[in-house]
Order: sequence, then C-alpha cells, then structure tokens
Amino acid sequence: QVHLVESGGGSVQAGGSLRLSCVVSVYHYDYKRMAWFRQAPGKEREGVADIDLGGVRTSYADSVKGRFAISQDNAQNTVYLQMNDLTPEDTAMYYCAAALSHSAPLLPRYYNSWGQGTQVTVSS
Repeated sequence: QVHLVESGGGSVQAGGSLRLSCVVSVYHYDYKRMAWFRQAPGKEREGVADIDLGGVRTSYADSVKGRFAISQDNAQNTVYLQMNDLTPEDTAMYYCAAALSHSAPLLPRYYNSWGQGTQVTVSS
C-alpha cells in the first residue's frame, strides 16, 4: 500500500504562485503513475496533472496548461505541483493520488490511493 501526504497549500492573491508537495511512502513498488486532482465546493473532483514514475510522460488539464507543472524527485519520494499565475478559479482542495497503471487516464476512478488533501485559496 502507499501512503500519501500533501503539503504546501495556502491562501494567495490572484497572479501568485504556490508549490504543492506530496511525500510518497511506498511499501510495494506497484504504483506506476502519480497525479494531482482538485475539488472545489459543489463540484466534482477533476484531474489537474499526472506523471509516470519515470518522469517522462506528463499530462495536464486544459485549464492549467502553461501555468502548472508536475515533477518528481525520486530521491525524496516526492511529487510536486508548481502552480503559477493562480486565479480564483483554482481555489479547491488539492489531492495527490497514485495509480497502478502507467497509462491510467487522468480520472479519479483510475487512481487507487489518495492523500488527505491540501487547501488552495486564491483571492481576487
């Protein structure tokens, strides 16, 4: 099983930046893909960005392309989400998640393990 712990959330003004971190404690090396999702009040959880554990293939939601960047540090067992040029529409709880498949689509049902989330609030 994998244990995920997110950090780095907070409150910023529009145009600001935050970097989220997800520390991954993997007890079985079965997980192949990591992702960030977010969920705003009253809305469904949506995929933001994902990365395979080789760090080669990434994908992004259209709404964050060019502003967000996902990366990983294997030595630190950490996945990051750098968020720039934030807007109020980015306000949500952000979750780190792990999938068993290299090719898991950026959809919640394909991810098997989840962190508790970290809140991001962007004010105008």
